[in-house]
Amino acid sequence: MNIVGITTSTADRKRRAGQRLIIGLAGTSLNEQERAFIREARPGGFILFARNVEDPAQVRELNRELSSLLPSDLPPIRCVDQEGGRVQRVKAPATVWPPMRWVGNVGDLAYTRAVGAALGVEVRALGFDLDFAPDADVDSNPRNPIIGDRAFSSDPRTTAAHVAAFVGGMQGAGCIACAKHFPGHGDTATDSHLELPVVEKDPPDIDEVEIPPFRSALEAGVATVMTAHVLYPTLDETYPATMSPAILDGLLRRKLRFPGVIISDDLEMKAVRGKWPLEEQLSRASSATVDVFLACKDLGLVVDAWETLIRLQEQDKRQEDAAIDGVRRWHALRQRFLTGAPPVPDLSVLGCPAHLDLAMRARVEGMA
Repeated sequence: MNIVGITTSTADRKRRAGQRLIIGLAGTSLNEQERAFIREARPGGFILFARNVEDPAQVRELNRELSSLLPSDLPPIRCVDQEGGRVQRVKAPATVWPPMRWVGNVGDLAYTRAVGAALGVEVRALGFDLDFAPDADVDSNPRNPIIGDRAFSSDPRTTAAHVAAFVGGMQGAGCIACAKHFPGHGDTATDSHLELPVVEKDPPDIDEVEIPPFRSALEAGVATVMTAHVLYPTLDETYPATMSPAILDGLLRRKLRFPGVIISDDLEMKAVRGKWPLEEQLSRASSATVDVFLACKDLGLVVDAWETLIRLQEQDKRQEDAAIDGVRRWHALRQRFLTGAPPVPDLSVLGCPAHLDLAMRARVEGMA
C-alpha cells in the first residue's frame, strides 16, 4: 500500500490535503454537503462535539458511518474532546468524569492511570480512536479563563507526573492520547477562542513551568500533541505557537525530540482566524511542522483549507515536502493504533460500576 508516494500529480496533492484535515459536522447526522465533501476530499479524521450527540448508540453509529465513507486503506481517525469536568462531549449514561484537578488532588498516580484507562475504554466504545486529552497545561495563572481545573495541578512537577500516568493509562487501553496545548496555555489571562493570548515569560521560566508536563508526556510515549494559539514573544515575537517554527520545529521536534503527530488547535478560533490570511496560517504552520489541522464546524472553512493546502503544494516544493512528511506521520499513527487494535468495547462499559467508583473517588478525596 502506497498512500504517501512522492509524486506530483493533482490527485496526490488532493489526497495529501484531505489527509491533513480533521473536520467537524453540523449536527447529529451527515448532511448532503458534508457527504459530498468527505467523498471528494477523504479527510484524515473527524471530531464530534455535544451538538453531534443524541445518545451513545447514535454516536457509535455515526462514527461507523463516517468510516464507511472512506476507503479501507485510509481509515479516518475519529476524535473527541472527552477530558472530564467542563470538557466532556458525551455525558450520561457515559461516566461523568470530574475535573482532572480533582483527580490530581487525590495524589495517587496509579489512580490517575486507571482514570486514563477507563476514559480511553469508554471513548473507544463510542467509536472514537483519539481523545484530545490530557490537558498538559499548568494552572499557574489564577486569572486564566479557559484552563483552571482542567489542569492536574498548579505545580509543574505534579502536573508532569499525572500527565504521564494518564497518557500511559489511556494509550494502554488502545486510545490515542493528545497532550495539549503546547507549549502551554496555563499562564494566559485570555481565552484563545476569543482573542490571541500573550505569555510574557523568559525561556528559563518557560522551561521551568510550561515544559515539564509535555516532556513527561513525550517520555510516556504520547502519540500526538496539540498546539496552542498563544503568542510567546521571547520565543517568537510575531507568530503564535501554531505558526512558529522556533516553537514547534525548534523546541518540540528538535529539543524535545518529538517524532509524532502535531495537530493544530481549531482554525476557527479567533486567536488566529481573521488575524492572518488562511493561506499564511496554513503555510507557516506547515513550515513549523504541523501535520494535521483541526477545523471543527464551518464547512466553508474546511473547503477553503483543503483547497489552500492543495494550492500550497502546487506553488512551493517545500510545502509539498511538508505535506508528505505530515501524511507519513499520520499514517504511522494509524499503523501504531488501528492495526491490530484490541476489540471495540461494548457500550455496556459506559457508566459501569467500576468507572463510577473511579469517578466518585475523585469527588470524595480530591474535590477542590
